[in-house]
Amino acid sequence: MTVNVLFVCLGNICRSPTAHAVFQQLVDAGGLRDVIAVDSAGTGDWHLGKAPDERATRAASLRGYDLSTLRARQVAAIDFQHYQYILAMDLQNLRDLQQMRPADYRGELALFLNYGASAEREVPDPYYGEGDGFERVLDMVEAAAAGLLHAIVLQHGLHPTRH
Repeated sequence: MTVNVLFVCLGNICRSPTAHAVFQQLVDAGGLRDVIAVDSAGTGDWHLGKAPDERATRAASLRGYDLSTLRARQVAAIDFQHYQYILAMDLQNLRDLQQMRPADYRGELALFLNYGASAEREVPDPYYGEGDGFERVLDMVEAAAAGLLHAIVLQHGLHPTRH
């Protein structure tokens, strides 16, 4: 059994690819690559096929995360059949996903930061901001990613596989 996780933001070039890369690295480090699959997408279609924002890529790289292979895609109806966890970065994207959600979807459709210890509910969009917005996103994502991995391992009784 594979647990499939999808991170979602607006354009899939800042927050969700950052979450994708951070969570993927945790999954890999935990020996769980064979049992947890990770992806990211956007609710909007402005950046389809584009690499993540250079500022997000640079900030992530400074912390050891690689976003270079990721390309933006848009959430599709089929995603609700494939992903047990669809996690939005903010309330607007969660509302958009809830409108797309089929009546028979039984997975977790929630805010990503629900898995963090912070009182904050939303990962702010750093795209139009200045300064340390991308570093702040990384701080929030790293904390929530650790909580998410812990929750998935417990919920699904997963065990590391070593090759």
